[in-house]
Amino acid sequence: GAFQKKGHSARILSPEEAERLAKDQVLVSEFKQLKLEKEAQKNWDLFYKRNSTNFFKDRHWTTREFQELKACREFADQKLTILEAGCGVGNCLFPLLEEDLNIFAYACDFSPRAVEYVKKNALYSTERCKVFQCDLTKDDLLENIPADSVDIVTLIFVLSAIHPDKMHLVLKNIYKVLKPGKCVLFRDYGLYDHAMLRFKSGSKLGENFYVRQDGTRSYFFTEEFLSQLFKAEGYEQVVNEYVQRETVNRKEDLRVPRVFLQSKFQKP
Repeated sequence: GAFQKKGHSARILSPEEAERLAKDQVLVSEFKQLKLEKEAQKNWDLFYKRNSTNFFKDRHWTTREFQELKACREFADQKLTILEAGCGVGNCLFPLLEEDLNIFAYACDFSPRAVEYVKKNALYSTERCKVFQCDLTKDDLLENIPADSVDIVTLIFVLSAIHPDKMHLVLKNIYKVLKPGKCVLFRDYGLYDHAMLRFKSGSKLGENFYVRQDGTRSYFFTEEFLSQLFKAEGYEQVVNEYVQRETVNRKEDLRVPRVFLQSKFQKP
């Protein structure tokens, strides 16, 4: 079973969890941190080489969680243009294109290998989709997408993989292609998610920022941090809240607390 609640209060840690996090204060050396930043693309490429298209499940929950994908239309079969920033191998993209025939999607990813997997997918069609490799922190989206032309940008489990000092560059980049009055739909890891509590000591890069064994990195967002990040780039906040899910494995009596941040920010 599982239960889910949404709201503005962060998850409360158990005394054991709080103690474990308080103890883990040693940061990865600056030398190693610079190496991880330099090799970020290589590490994600290797991740997709190892896992091909099998790691993430297709995200059929996207339209359920984000009613805006349907609601932002002014009339029933209006054609929407979307950008999936950080598309991976298309787990979000292809269910969406299948479910909604009136969508044209731009999609980009940091990993050249992930982009190749998208292009090889049987559902990929250049009439409905344009996919390209892109480092959102430095490659100008305007090279592939006209200014002010996109109805919705999805940023789903993408920003957490980027160094916190560079996150604002992604939001600045996206801002240029989004139509005025339209939104970024965001979902990513929230503070004290189960994944954050499972890191072994020696994995910490900074506050709420960790490295996995494969060299890929993950940041865990607070509501306040995300809000400031978007507002500083000129966006208006529409919704910004924690989604707390607890998955219960009755057989093993295990409770797994998942915490995500789910948000919607608008370009004025």
